[in-house]
Amino acid sequence: MTESVFDIRVVPTIVELRERLAERRAAGASVALVPTMGALHAGHLALVARARELADVVVVSIFVNPLQFGPGEDLDRYPRTLEADVSALAGLGVAFVFTPSVAEMYPNGPTGTTLSAGEVGSLYEGASRPGHFDGMLTVVGKLLNIVRPDVAVFGQKDAQQIFLVRRMVEDLDVPTAIDAVPTVREADGLALSSRNRFLDPGQRVAALTLIEALRAADAAAPEGLSEVLAEGAAAFGDHDDVTLDYLVVVDPETFLPVADGARGPAVVLVAARVGATRLIDNATITLG
Repeated sequence: MTESVFDIRVVPTIVELRERLAERRAAGASVALVPTMGALHAGHLALVARARELADVVVVSIFVNPLQFGPGEDLDRYPRTLEADVSALAGLGVAFVFTPSVAEMYPNGPTGTTLSAGEVGSLYEGASRPGHFDGMLTVVGKLLNIVRPDVAVFGQKDAQQIFLVRRMVEDLDVPTAIDAVPTVREADGLALSSRNRFLDPGQRVAALTLIEALRAADAAAPEGLSEVLAEGAAAFGDHDDVTLDYLVVVDPETFLPVADGARGPAVVLVAARVGATRLIDNATITLG
C-alpha cells in the first residue's frame, strides 16, 4: 500500500513506482535518483539537494541490500530508520521514496544473475569485503533499470563505488549520468557516515585518525608516493582503538595503485576499524 507522508509519496513496489514516473515523464519531467541504504544524515541530504538542481523529479531509494554484505558483516546491525528518514526528507522536494522489501527486489531469492566489478572491485574495499562490489553493482543496476533516471547522485566518500558505477554505466551503455557530491564532514573533519552512530565518545575521537592520516598524506604529497604512504600510516601509530585496514594511493583514471615516481592528481583511500565499526574515507592529492 502506498502512503503519502509530508507530501512525499512512499512507494514500496516496482510496478507502482514505474507507473508514477511514467506519469511525470509524460508531462516532460526529468528524473534524478539518489540511492541510499537509509539511516539518512546530512551527507545524504546534500545528495538530495544536488539532485533537485539536476532534475524535476527526485526519487530517493532506501534499501539495505543483502548482496553487498558478507558473512559476519553488519547486515542485521545496520540501522533501519525509515520513519525518521522520510521525516528528514520532508520539504526537500523529494517526489518519491522507493522502499522495496528484499522480496520485492529479489522475488526468487538470491539472484542467479549478478554484475561483476572486475579487477578494481577485488582491490582495497573489495579485498576486505569479498563480493561487496558485485552486490553493490547488481543492486545499482537494478535501481537504474527500475527508475531509469536521467541522472543518479552519489557521495564522493565512497570513491571506489563511484568509480565502479561510472565504469558500469559506460561499459553497459546505461543512459544515466552519474554525479558525485563532495564528502560532507563534521566541523572537526570526520566524514559523515550512517555507521558513526555506533561510535562511543572515545571512539568518536579516535575516528579522527582517518582524516588526520589524509591530511598527513596531503602534506607529504610534494615529496612523492613513499612519503605519502609513510606519513599517512604513521598517523595510526598512537591510537589503540583504531586498526588500519589499508591506506593506498590510486590513479583516479584507473583506480589502480600509482607507480613510484608518479606525479599529478591521485586519490588516497583509507579504511580502518574503530572498535567494532569500520569506516572509510578518501582525499584527492597532487603527487610531486
